[in-house]
Amino acid sequence: MMALPGDQNKGDQAKGGDKQAPVRIKKYANRRLYNTATSSYVTLDYLAQMVREGLDFTVEDAKSGEDITRSVLTQIIVEEESKGQNMLPINFLRQLISLYGDNLQFLVPGYLEKSMESFGANQEQIRQYMKDNFANVLPLDRLEEMSKQNMAFFQQAMSMWNPFKAGSTGPAAPGAEAKAESPAARGGEELSDLKAQMQALQRQLEQLTKSGQKAD
Repeated sequence: MMALPGDQNKGDQAKGGDKQAPVRIKKYANRRLYNTATSSYVTLDYLAQMVREGLDFTVEDAKSGEDITRSVLTQIIVEEESKGQNMLPINFLRQLISLYGDNLQFLVPGYLEKSMESFGANQEQIRQYMKDNFANVLPLDRLEEMSKQNMAFFQQAMSMWNPFKAGSTGPAAPGAEAKAESPAARGGEELSDLKAQMQALQRQLEQLTKSGQKAD
């Protein structure tokens, strides 16, 4: 594992109780990244490892001082995907792209952030369950099933964020206007379905956690 800036300061942070300030990374016009804490040039892989180690950092344009942390983190994801670490399904990416400029775009960041926080918390429970009950044999079938369910949940949730988007552009059948539901009604039903699916997923995760506790 590569040595990262701040590893030495972790102990000082624990003793002092103060939150460690983010490491400042400067990005130059030649795309080189400079770590001001270690006075050395670093790579995207280095920054990715910092994220995995839980070390906070910010990236700024060396010339303008603009905060470009978001674009650099996005670039790291692109690099990981190009290496074959495919975690973002095509349908999910299409749905995400389609929401740019949409009137519900402002809801997406908070939703994704809370969803990933919840997933991260459940991830630790799953890791502990595996550690306690499957020392040498991993429950690959169960994990694969949960992974598919989680991804399907995210994809369906993203598609439901814009229930009022226009549907078919073809001519309506006679009497279709009278039978068709209003957009508000369809939106309410879809949001209700989404809520039910979220509750079902939460119940599944709770059952998995309880099963691990009973096994102890």
